[in-house]
Amino acid sequence: MLQYLAIGAAMLLSAAVAAEPATPAMPAWMSGCWVQERDTRWAEECWMAPRAGVMLGAGRTGDGDKLRDWEAMQIMATEAADGSARLEFWASPRGAARVRFTHSIAEMEGIAFVNAAHDYPQRIHYWREGARLKVRISLLDGSRAAEWDYAPMGGGG
Repeated sequence: MLQYLAIGAAMLLSAAVAAEPATPAMPAWMSGCWVQERDTRWAEECWMAPRAGVMLGAGRTGDGDKLRDWEAMQIMATEAADGSARLEFWASPRGAARVRFTHSIAEMEGIAFVNAAHDYPQRIHYWREGARLKVRISLLDGSRAAEWDYAPMGGGG
């Protein structure tokens, strides 16, 4: 009789755990500093490791010793209106108001975030190829794509 009670309790506990929304995994594989250099043009992006449900990032691009652009970024675990857990990507180019992109589970590799209402980009997609961090931004349909192919800063790629 005790074993049936234990089995019943275990089933109730597993059902309760399954009912809780699981937070999507933070992309810890993005952590670190990354660089792309082509002739005199360069791009850098750095991401702190996940902690307390947030990853903080910063990026900058330039040509020689001139800064062309910079951006502050965050990836945060949040709760959606329906109670489910999700990841959001927030971007603040040149200190402008933050723009929110929500996690898209449609991507086959890496992680992507979308915001159909934003002018450009509407999709931000990160993935790894070996030691390299790849980034593609585009409209939702994939048009107007721009890509970065980052090596680990300080070598190794």
